[in-house]
Amino acid sequence: MSYMRKNKLWIALFLCLTIGYHFYFLYLLQTKDIQYLLYLDLLVGVGTFFAVGFDVKKHYQEKQKIKELLQADYVIYSVLDTGENLDVAAHDVRVMEQQLREQFDLNCDLQDYIAKWCHELKLPLSACILMNESIKDAALRRLQKEQLEVIRQQLHSALLGCKVQSKLFDLQVRTVDLEECVKTAIHNNQFFLIQKQFAIDFHIEPVQVYTDPSWLIYVLDQLIQNAMKYAKEDPMLKIWTSQKGKSIALMIEDHGEGILESDIRRVFERGYTGQGHHNGKYKSTGMGLYMAAQILERLGHTITVESEYGAYTRFQICLLQQS
Repeated sequence: MSYMRKNKLWIALFLCLTIGYHFYFLYLLQTKDIQYLLYLDLLVGVGTFFAVGFDVKKHYQEKQKIKELLQADYVIYSVLDTGENLDVAAHDVRVMEQQLREQFDLNCDLQDYIAKWCHELKLPLSACILMNESIKDAALRRLQKEQLEVIRQQLHSALLGCKVQSKLFDLQVRTVDLEECVKTAIHNNQFFLIQKQFAIDFHIEPVQVYTDPSWLIYVLDQLIQNAMKYAKEDPMLKIWTSQKGKSIALMIEDHGEGILESDIRRVFERGYTGQGHHNGKYKSTGMGLYMAAQILERLGHTITVESEYGAYTRFQICLLQQS
């Protein structure tokens, strides 16, 4: 509050005491000399004049300081001794909103740049994959193909990740064949599924669901890649559906490393990597499951997970099916 408002209570109290003393002096004292009262009034008047003058001076100094600071391009709340000035609050809100807009625009520009870069890199990558087929040394061809496939997957994830974070997140929800989506995701990852000798148990009901197929396939890619990362010996991937009222539940289960009980509640958090040892081969970023959960939320689907550490991990995606 301003300097004058801080002293308003003390001024009111002082006036009450002065008026009370006058009442006491004039009406309750039997012997009184009016000159003493006038002398007291003079002292009080002079003191009040200087006190009010000092308050007025401080008040206008404060107003001038605020007026100058309102022209600043930084948050001024911490510079002032007051927290109740609406002009100060409005100024700081405007400054912070402008800073947020500028940062948001910078982030969008960066996402657009990365997306364009990913698109431009697709052509030389495709050329490298074709050139890889001409290598006669089978072992070298396989090793190089593996690295090229890793680059392709990471490039695809980066491109779609930029789209998810973008303000122009495109969705085209329609009725699609769930089985076809799952088959496409398996096909996208067939190189590593074959290389790691995954056994696939596949049972999908012939059902039509409401979703965006490209984004659903991206989520399935993430879950399948997650299963491959943490696979153990004799890896198994089970995918099936079950009816849940008007919804259909899609289950994706692997018999890999599993998730610690202390981690399972946080696996969909941004950047959370958990405390498991991740079989010593991969450095998790904690973004895959976070992105999957974000996409499914925007699609109106739900995802849950259950796991037993060292035994299995089962993800369940609930989708609305066509009636």
